[in-house]
Amino acid sequence: MMSLGLLLIRLVIGLSFMAHGAQKLFGWFGGYGLKGTGGWFESIGMKPGVTMALLAGLAELAGGTLFALGLFTPLAGILIAGTMVMAIVKVHGPNGYWATQNGYEYNLTLLVVAIAIALTGAGQYSLDALFF
Repeated sequence: MMSLGLLLIRLVIGLSFMAHGAQKLFGWFGGYGLKGTGGWFESIGMKPGVTMALLAGLAELAGGTLFALGLFTPLAGILIAGTMVMAIVKVHGPNGYWATQNGYEYNLTLLVVAIAIALTGAGQYSLDALFF
């Protein structure tokens, strides 16, 4: 049952990050694509904006894909955690803890889940279990 629980967590978190990456990179799912996201990144002091959007989008898309598949799970967790650290530092941290005030509560939750799965492993229903 533990592996099934890990699979559910990996799928929900991983697919969500894949979608966020696709928003940044391609403008899918209501996103703004590289140009729009890059402009917003510039407005919050992340320069060059398009390059930073590309890096964030790639980290989210690759990290989410690997996380969902349970492949190279520690790397996937690091990629996801890294994007959440940046979200906390650059966007949500100044607003305090609570998500209702646009704080970092949700980002911290995702960061901890990604690190916890990276540390514990992806479970038996994963490509890591199949190949390693």
